[in-house]
Amino acid sequence: KLSARPFRPSSAAAFLNPFACVMRCHVPTWATMDPDGMSQDTPASAANLVGGEWRKSSTHTTIPDPLTGGAFLLVPDTRADELEPFVKSLKSCPKHGLHNPLHKPDRYRLLGDVSAKVAAEMRNPAVEDFLTKAIQRVAPKSYAQALGEVRISRIFLENFSGDQVRFLARSFVVSGDHQGQSSAGHRWPFGPVALITPFNFPLEIPCLQLMGALFMGNKPVVKVDSRVSIVFEQFIRLLHHCGLPMTDVDMLHCDGPTMNEFLLCAQPASTLFTGSSLVGEKLSKELHGKVFLEDAGFDWKILGPDVPQSKVHQDYVAWQCDQDAYACSGQKCSAQSILFAHKNWMDTGLLDKLKNTASRRSLTDLTVGPTLSVSSETVKIHVERLLQIPGAKLLFGGDELPGHTVPKPYGAMQPTAVFVPLKEITKGCDEPSPDHDRTTGLSNFHACTREVFAPFQVITEWEGDDDLDLVLKALEKMRNHLTAAVVSNDQLLLGRVLARTVNGTTYAGMRARTTGAPQNHWFGPAGDPRSAGIGTPEAIRQVWSCHREIVSDVGPIPDSWVQPPPS
Repeated sequence: KLSARPFRPSSAAAFLNPFACVMRCHVPTWATMDPDGMSQDTPASAANLVGGEWRKSSTHTTIPDPLTGGAFLLVPDTRADELEPFVKSLKSCPKHGLHNPLHKPDRYRLLGDVSAKVAAEMRNPAVEDFLTKAIQRVAPKSYAQALGEVRISRIFLENFSGDQVRFLARSFVVSGDHQGQSSAGHRWPFGPVALITPFNFPLEIPCLQLMGALFMGNKPVVKVDSRVSIVFEQFIRLLHHCGLPMTDVDMLHCDGPTMNEFLLCAQPASTLFTGSSLVGEKLSKELHGKVFLEDAGFDWKILGPDVPQSKVHQDYVAWQCDQDAYACSGQKCSAQSILFAHKNWMDTGLLDKLKNTASRRSLTDLTVGPTLSVSSETVKIHVERLLQIPGAKLLFGGDELPGHTVPKPYGAMQPTAVFVPLKEITKGCDEPSPDHDRTTGLSNFHACTREVFAPFQVITEWEGDDDLDLVLKALEKMRNHLTAAVVSNDQLLLGRVLARTVNGTTYAGMRARTTGAPQNHWFGPAGDPRSAGIGTPEAIRQVWSCHREIVSDVGPIPDSWVQPPPS
């Protein structure tokens, strides 16, 4: 059902849809924001959810429009003295969870039905368009990129409809040593849990993680970055519309320090954090390791020596490199951060193709746009640091988008690439890793492998076994191991690289990419026992449940039994 609210075009409407004046966004009856209508004159307003009730806080934060700077969104600025209801609500969940294989198993089917209903609602083109434009409005990205986020979330829900939720908690039984004895392994919830997610995927990341937490029997409190959290609030309202009990989930809008205080007070059994490594490490220490992390990703791609003869295939690889580096303005934890291109690829004019492809990106259609966590000045300083390296050169970009009105402290940079010679990149790779927040006094290696959450990448060239050894050494010394790609159909090269690397989601073959994160395969880092996956049954079980063994030993006790000697 859709409302008939009057359309009030905002100053940013043209960015979301060139035909906004005639193709307005329909607002579902369960929604509380109008992507086309929210502006400085008519700001949208978010609310907290606790104990089954939507509530305002005593104060609110004013969020600036990332495209124009106008105050277009009011979000609860929940303070420490308002946390008690949230703490009480989370602690009301017992350690055995809202359900488990032996307690209220009917809830597995309930959540399967909710998933099916929400997915059906999201198949409605008007609802799909509403969610897509809601994402665009707060985290500006192209319509295609935002739509992909909505569709991945919807397919994920379709994957876990009906009986699929109970299959997630499938148990197993092993026979014992004597008659009447057996052991059963169960997937058991943690009970009270928390999840914290970033700004770059306002719907997909919290949707997949929240639903995984619920499926396994947990009661979650969710905090999404306040700049975009109103989008996920709409999704929770959709869940309620489709039958999710109001008390199953709490949603807390607040700043980082307040959320930190909440976690220390409420002591959830487990916390899922997606975001910066600096914050992830802080939470890991303060919560005594009871965390799962999907943190920063400095993601690499290797182009092998086997360049296809077909120009179409060459153009495809160049296009995929552009997509991996610059889609969503580089604000993906899986974005291509460094490209190791074989000389054979360089000889095809790869750099010119990358430059030409990047030049097609525009603020008008949001194929490049604001960066919400990195200022333009920060990117420029980083570029200047790299250009001090001998042999380094600016390939393209390096300046701000022309004519933009993006407010500070947000950034608005052109797609940018800096070439650095391979031997220079590896200098200093044996030095200890600097603190996560350190930006000065870095070695060449630590400067080149510093993640910049913006449309930026480092490009270098390699040729021969000696250079490949340098590449593999650099990969070994990198701190983060999220995604990677080896673009080659050379099986010997693939075997050599894949055997000596650890990235949790690695793409291999001529169509390999670093980005995508669909719902049909594991997405997450590796090499860390705290690594959090997303999207698949294995990821859900690993992050949102633990193993419990119940050993049954009911007898009978033989009538001939006698007490043995002490042992």
